Amino acid sequence: MELEFLAQNIKCNGCASAIRAGLGKHPQAHDIQVEVSTGRVTVQADSDIRAELTKILQELGYPERA
Repeated sequence: MELEFLAQNIKCNGCASAIRAGLGKHPQAHDIQVEVSTGRVTVQADSDIRAELTKILQELGYPERA
């Protein structure tokens, strides 16, 4: 299942690395892609864990755009 997020505050590859590392700690999240220019975060997941990943993004300082 592919989950897509549009996150705020992604400014550089360091931000992208932090997001990949943070979301990658979730056991059901795989193949995390981050587009710095658009703020698009794409995650392959074993099930619908959108709410959990949204919370992780928020805690990392990259909340979803409203």
